[in-house]
Amino acid sequence: MEIQNSTVRRPDHRRRRREEKDRFLPVRQWLNGIFMLGAVIGVAVYLLADTTTVGIIIILAAMVFKIIECVLRFIR
Repeated sequence: MEIQNSTVRRPDHRRRRREEKDRFLPVRQWLNGIFMLGAVIGVAVYLLADTTTVGIIIILAAMVFKIIECVLRFIR
């Protein structure tokens, strides 16, 4: 009896998938840090200031950084 090479392929769910390199990872991490810092400062200003408008503006500006980070995540 002769042993032949098998052409059977293992299922993908049992294999470790190769991690794709994310070329935007350092930029995304910086953008996330800026977003978190801006969000914390915005909430603090919103809760502690006499007018809530400045806090809302700071939070909205922080959200711009988060949106940019999400766009970079989707285009990788």
